[in-house]
Amino acid sequence: MKKILFFLLLLPLIAVGAEGGYRLDTSPNDVRDLVSLQSGARTYVNYCLGCHSAQYVRYKSLTELGLTEAQIREHLLFSGEKVGDMMKSPVPAQAKQWFGVVPPDLSVVARSRGADWLYTYLRTFYRDPKTATGWNNAVYPNVAMPHALWMLQGEQVYDTEKKAWSEKSKGALSRSEYDATVRDLVNFLAWIGEPAAAQRKSIGIIVLLVLALIIFPLTYWLKKEYWKDVK
Repeated sequence: MKKILFFLLLLPLIAVGAEGGYRLDTSPNDVRDLVSLQSGARTYVNYCLGCHSAQYVRYKSLTELGLTEAQIREHLLFSGEKVGDMMKSPVPAQAKQWFGVVPPDLSVVARSRGADWLYTYLRTFYRDPKTATGWNNAVYPNVAMPHALWMLQGEQVYDTEKKAWSEKSKGALSRSEYDATVRDLVNFLAWIGEPAAAQRKSIGIIVLLVLALIIFPLTYWLKKEYWKDVK
C-alpha cells in the first residue's frame, strides 16, 4: 500500500519530466522599461509584422510607450497605414501554401505561451536541411516558421543527440546584443498582450496597503467595540 501511495505521489513529477522538453531560459523583460518597449516595437514592425498581425492593437496605442504620433508615422508605418489603424499584417493569401499554416496573430501570444517560452524560442533556431524552410527550433521542433531574425543572430547548428550548439555563421549582432534585441521584442509582445498590466499591479498594491492600514484596523476596532460587553 505504501508503495502504491509513493508511486501516486510521484506521478505529477513524472508527467512534468516527460513534457519538459527543452529547458526554458528566464526572460529578463520588464514592461515598465519604455526604452526596451520602443526598441521591441521597432523590431516587431521590421521583422515580424510582415507575417504576424497584432490585430487587437492600434498603432496609436504605442503613444503609451512615450512615442508621439509623428514618431509612429515616421518610424513604424511603411505601407500607407494610419495611426488609428490596427496592426495588421499584409501577409499574402499564399502564406498557408508557403509555410503549411497561416502565421498566427501575436496580440496575446505572450499570455498564451509565456515570456520565457518566447525568449528561448527566438534564440534557439538552427539550420536543418531536412525541413522545408531549412530551419528548425529546439523549443518547437519542426516548426513551420523560418528564422526571421537570422541575419541578426547568424546561423546556428544544434546536435539534438548531444544537446550541443555550435556557430555556423555570424550575424550582424553579437550574442549579447541579439539577446537584448529578443528581450525587447518579448517585452513588447508581453506589453501588447496586456497593456494595463503595470497599472493594474500598481493599483493592486495600493488596494492592499489601504486594506492593511485602514480597513483591517477599522474592522478589528469595530469587532472589539461590538463584543466588549459580551461576557
